[in-house]
Amino acid sequence: MSRWCAFQATDPAGHVRAVGAELRTRQGPHALGLLDGPGVAAGPFTAGALTAVGEVTLFNTAELRTTLGPAAPPPGSPDGLVLLHLYERFGLPGIAAADGMFALAVIDGPDLVLIRDHVGARTLFHAHAAAGWAASTSLRALRRWPALRTGLHLPAVRTFLTFAYLPGRETLLHGVHEVLPGRCVRLHPDGTSSEETYWEPEELIDDRPDHAFALRALLEQAVTRRLPVGEPVAVLLSGGIDSSLVTALAAELHDHPVRTYSISFGDTAPNELGYSGLVAAHCGTEHRVLTVPGATVAARLADTIGLLDSPVGDPLTVPNAMLAEAVAADGATVALNGEGGDPVFGGPKNLPMLVFELFRSDPAPDARARAYIDSYRKCHADLPALLTPGTLAALESAPGPAGHVAPYLRQGRMSTLLNQLLHVNLRTKGAHHILTKVERLTAASGIEGRAPLFDRAVIDRAFATPPALKLAGTSEKWILKESVRDLLPATIVDRPKSGMRVPVQQWLDGPLRDLGHDLLLSRAARDRGLFRQETVRGWLRGEGALLPRQGGKLWLVLSLELWLRSFDVGGPVG
Repeated sequence: MSRWCAFQATDPAGHVRAVGAELRTRQGPHALGLLDGPGVAAGPFTAGALTAVGEVTLFNTAELRTTLGPAAPPPGSPDGLVLLHLYERFGLPGIAAADGMFALAVIDGPDLVLIRDHVGARTLFHAHAAAGWAASTSLRALRRWPALRTGLHLPAVRTFLTFAYLPGRETLLHGVHEVLPGRCVRLHPDGTSSEETYWEPEELIDDRPDHAFALRALLEQAVTRRLPVGEPVAVLLSGGIDSSLVTALAAELHDHPVRTYSISFGDTAPNELGYSGLVAAHCGTEHRVLTVPGATVAARLADTIGLLDSPVGDPLTVPNAMLAEAVAADGATVALNGEGGDPVFGGPKNLPMLVFELFRSDPAPDARARAYIDSYRKCHADLPALLTPGTLAALESAPGPAGHVAPYLRQGRMSTLLNQLLHVNLRTKGAHHILTKVERLTAASGIEGRAPLFDRAVIDRAFATPPALKLAGTSEKWILKESVRDLLPATIVDRPKSGMRVPVQQWLDGPLRDLGHDLLLSRAARDRGLFRQETVRGWLRGEGALLPRQGGKLWLVLSLELWLRSFDVGGPVG
């Protein structure tokens, strides 16, 4: 049985840079593509009867070598080889012991085994065709597999418009699926597959008196492990508590310069530069402010969205890509960020759900999931007016978006509502929006984005912390703030979260106005048959909703259209 496992690197234009040669095993030929990404040894690796390729960065290699003992590969071996040895000797418990960012494909007997890291820092996709199985860290590379016959997966369109990202296994390509984080998927020769979970957060709440002290030690360890050896480190600094604490810990723990980077949208747009500047001065970093005008966003939006495996309705996409380019231009190879604070410790998105539960009147089992979707305030409520009658009819029998979040919001693995909300945020937005966006946009500039607050041990400690210490009254992320209070000015620790205020409506009314009209009202968009043209025209004129939400909804539809064009996706599969 022949399988083609394409772990192929693509440049920003989407061109494949390297493809591996065919390897022969006792089970027959398996083609393993090689990835030549910066700092990532791709393989192929061998351990016993196993052969693998992958993108692997480990943060606890020394501990894992100790675990392997005499069976450990020679010092200086690629991280991917260390991970494969763990799998060869211990199976999935060996993978669970690893701390890192990885996507690994292993030829294990007759099966192709796909393993994604605990939290989803690296992506991994697979599809089946008459020729066998194909897998890749790049959806664009998989799309080029000659045997694959695919098209638009219509339920994923509805899901994207609901969440502003795709929160599970489904992709916008019919028949192509994503491996979930913390999972191992076995692809069998008969075209079937099976899945095993090797790690999932657990609610093991303890009554220790020193939660803040224990968390601080783990935060220091998480940052230390992610610092590059022998070179400066960059930190993307917004001025909020999450990126500020990462900056402070990096400045305290690193033996090389720490460079911080912030975004400005120009003099007329709101910003948090005063806060980020205060943190930079307090921590003694080399600070740089990058100005991102709307005209630049308009010029670069299409190419930047094309870098993503799935679109995200995030107006910070172009600024994030430009920050990564600035970091690379300054000679750094690693950029730390503060992503993870909200999904792991509880941010403002949880308060509407807590209010809903307090005054809940709907006893239906899926009421909580529906309320969660409503709290996103994207396009879900507008779908009857936005989607064409044909699209709505085609979706009538398909499972709804609530199915992506409902399993996390029931009594079971997590008994408290706050932990249920954190669990769903970690496994949906964290894995399928935040981390994947960071990985793709930083990798496009040849740097590696690392998120200490998504560290596995930090996550475990968060779920062992009583909910009342994470949301203390109306004080969000209380325990996280207390753990670093001595590192930062009180102004930073105690300020309420405001979020980065992006001038989306200003862009759509100005430099993006012509692009939005031309694309969303084009013949190609009409022929795809997804959206009612009269609704889109009304939104472009500012009709039908409050303007602040109108801009966000238009941004979602425009991002989807640009992604579909970049991946050359037409109408839905019949």
